[in-house]
Amino acid sequence: MSAQRVALLNEKYASTTKLDDLFSTLLEDNLGEIAFSTSLGQEDQVLTHHIATHNHPIEVFTLDTGRLFQETYDVLAHTQQKYNVPIKVYTPEHTQVASLLSTKGPNSFYTSVENRKECCSIRKIEPLKRALKGKKVWITGLRQAQSANRNTLDLFSYDSSFDIIKFNPLRDWSLDAVNDYLETYRVPQNTLHKKGFVSIGCAPCTRAIEPDEDIRAGRWWWESSKKECGLHTSKS
Repeated sequence: MSAQRVALLNEKYASTTKLDDLFSTLLEDNLGEIAFSTSLGQEDQVLTHHIATHNHPIEVFTLDTGRLFQETYDVLAHTQQKYNVPIKVYTPEHTQVASLLSTKGPNSFYTSVENRKECCSIRKIEPLKRALKGKKVWITGLRQAQSANRNTLDLFSYDSSFDIIKFNPLRDWSLDAVNDYLETYRVPQNTLHKKGFVSIGCAPCTRAIEPDEDIRAGRWWWESSKKECGLHTSKS
């Protein structure tokens, strides 16, 4: 049923391109409780600005893994101050983090893909499940051009891992379009973006990239996986 519903939504929205129209139609369709997850990156800052300045009844939340850059916390504080909008923060279960650190140490994610995914599961996936509980629509800042793994991204998709419909309003945006929007509206940005960091995650797992590298090359730079942590891997 969810797959069929998603197909109908993609058909209905096929000719809708403007951000204002996409959100207006989404709210008019009354699909249920909506939440937007922000990593405080460039794409997500576009959406936070749009939601806040239009007073949309959408819950905005972020995941604090406990290993973020100070610059990321600065963006969170600046964003909260500028827009006076509540951003709900979800953190990992402290007992799970304590157990991981006690048994495998603070840097186990460097030793294998399995250990890295275990850390991501504790610090990201479990908190995300709590954040999305009871929600019907999950808004993301995903774009097709972000990676090869996302080049078939639809405007709407069904995520079976979280049993929820995902809405990706920036699907067709280029990075230049994102940057233009941020500059035009003077949206708070992470200062690391000007130092070669494009996709920013946890501090130990993110590095700056070279001009000729893929956007996701700086994430989990020591491994050759698909550069995903498990938040956005399931499709209907």
